Amino acid sequence: MAIKLRRANTGDFKLKVPKKIKNIIGDLPYSVETIGLSNSQVFCFDDMVLKVEKEGEESNNEYQMMAWLHDKLPVPRVLCFEKENGVNYLLMSKIEGDMACSPELLADHDSLVKLLANGLRMLWDVNVAKCSYNNSIDNKLKLAKIRVYRGLCNLDDAYPITEGENVFENPQSLLKWLKDNRPEETLVFSHGDYCLPNIFTKDGEVSGFIDLGRSGKADPYQDIALCYRSLKYNYNGMYGGKVYEGFDPGILFNELKLEPDWHKIEYFILLDELF
Repeated sequence: MAIKLRRANTGDFKLKVPKKIKNIIGDLPYSVETIGLSNSQVFCFDDMVLKVEKEGEESNNEYQMMAWLHDKLPVPRVLCFEKENGVNYLLMSKIEGDMACSPELLADHDSLVKLLANGLRMLWDVNVAKCSYNNSIDNKLKLAKIRVYRGLCNLDDAYPITEGENVFENPQSLLKWLKDNRPEETLVFSHGDYCLPNIFTKDGEVSGFIDLGRSGKADPYQDIALCYRSLKYNYNGMYGGKVYEGFDPGILFNELKLEPDWHKIEYFILLDELF
């Protein structure tokens, strides 16, 4: 996925934020980040990032998990968090390095996949005994049910469960399949949205994780599945970038030294279609 930043001159319009955050950012110049598929607005300063998002379970969880993870993983440092009129304003430090979807990293797929595998192991090494957020399948299905019946989901660009046409007529049928075919779980610490734009690297190492609203206790395949999909889509031009012929995202499993559980991979990719 290519990085697209629109430079913004603060003389053209004023960023309306709560007073405590305004006292920190003042009239500093910023850019607006348009990468990603979330509904949040992200404003990038030289050494800070402001994320503006409608209040909800994920946006509330992000602030809490970042605070909990500050001494466990390289995550942004919370500088200020405010709620106003149903909107969350999260001001955080900026992670150094490049997104894992940068052209330079994509061009060296062996090194990139090693970095991504190392990042997964970093997550799974976190002790979840005192982790407050449970992002297990039970909780995900409860949230998915709410989204489906509020009409917040569609399957226009859904990932097929098998080769060929998608077998689901609507989000309701997908939700039913997910309830009927849920796999057994082993809970570890999970990023929850382990896609290339959310992983930063510097000097050949993982330098940070961002977008932690779905992080918490979950099965390791929550992250393995979305990492596999992200690799596949970034290399096959799904996001409008360069097409890398012959790339096999399955090399991720070789790097992790595991035999892939394809049912779990398909399950967690399809579960993510409802979010």
